[in-house]
Amino acid sequence: MRPTWAEVSLARLRRNYRIIKQHVGEAVAVCPVVKADAYGHGGVECSRAFAAEGAVWFGVTCTEEGVALREGGIDGRILLMSGFWRGDEADVIRHRLTPAVWEWWQVGALEAGLNKAGDQTQRPFPVHVKVDTGMARLGVPDYFMGLFLRRLKAAKDVEVEGLFSHLASAEVIDAPDVEAQTRLFGEFEDFARQNGFHPKYIHIANSAAVASRSQLWRDLVRPGLSLYGYYLPFTSSDDGGLRTKHALPVEPVLSWKTRVISMRDIGEGGAVGYGGTFIAKRKTKLATLPVGYADGLNRKLSSQPDGYPGPQGRMIVRGRYAPIAGRVSMDITLLDVTDVDGVSVGDEVTILGSQGECSISAHEHAEVAGTVAYEILCGIGKRVPRKYGEYA
Repeated sequence: MRPTWAEVSLARLRRNYRIIKQHVGEAVAVCPVVKADAYGHGGVECSRAFAAEGAVWFGVTCTEEGVALREGGIDGRILLMSGFWRGDEADVIRHRLTPAVWEWWQVGALEAGLNKAGDQTQRPFPVHVKVDTGMARLGVPDYFMGLFLRRLKAAKDVEVEGLFSHLASAEVIDAPDVEAQTRLFGEFEDFARQNGFHPKYIHIANSAAVASRSQLWRDLVRPGLSLYGYYLPFTSSDDGGLRTKHALPVEPVLSWKTRVISMRDIGEGGAVGYGGTFIAKRKTKLATLPVGYADGLNRKLSSQPDGYPGPQGRMIVRGRYAPIAGRVSMDITLLDVTDVDGVSVGDEVTILGSQGECSISAHEHAEVAGTVAYEILCGIGKRVPRKYGEYA
């Protein structure tokens, strides 16, 4: 096997779930968000671990992800948070998926699909109405709510089981848009109840809101990134220690590793990699690694010219940090291991995770690459095999 892999700690994953569940209490259902293959950690495997801890709900993006969980043996409730596409309704019904709805055609498609499915299908079929409280992506806008509720009331085989929305800035503690979204969501809820709807599940809290806004927990919460050991940094107009103050004590679940497959020495002035962007300032020892941007290693982690003011990409070998030398290429990356004693072919190299007293997080990669931890984790490619175990 090509010696590049990721280790997913099921022990940490379950512990993170328990921390969140204990935090919100027994009265609030926890819906682990396992979309995008559980943020690159493995949707089916992670869902099985959450189910073993008592999770009943699972949040995915689309029909294909929901079907994949069913085929992987997940028997709980699966929420299609971004709804379903035209033609998916038969699979939604057959696999007992619970779709978000916000447009007329979705209701009509479900009615038609239920008519075709016959009497063996659950009736009324549960849906969760997604409302647009300010992100302007998906959801029923305020001016359309009355008409849409009338359409749902006419759909006798469809039941409004839930009402939900999504926060744009929950990690900004004093964000005025969160207060505005919360207020508008409450107005939607009141309007729905006044029109004869009594949804069992009201939900708006994501990871940041689970950690910092207990007033928004309601009947169900939808943690995502926090289950895998990360938060976006908490901020406010008075940004003093907010990240540690609000984040729950979850731990990163995934470690990404590779091995040294070749060693070589180059002299002072030697050029390294595509474009020769790294020029050795001294006799330099290089370690060749079988990992690159085709595996999801962000190309912006490549070494930078002397005097570059920002952080640069690095990895850990033999318990010490070693900088990336030259450009990250499609399949190969080089490390400058001149200052790390004894590096040899076969040595394990940590791309993400800890080794000895050194640690590299997805946040570090994100800072170097100018992105967020979500993208770093989701970007780890399919050709990096995931290994599941009780890693500490």
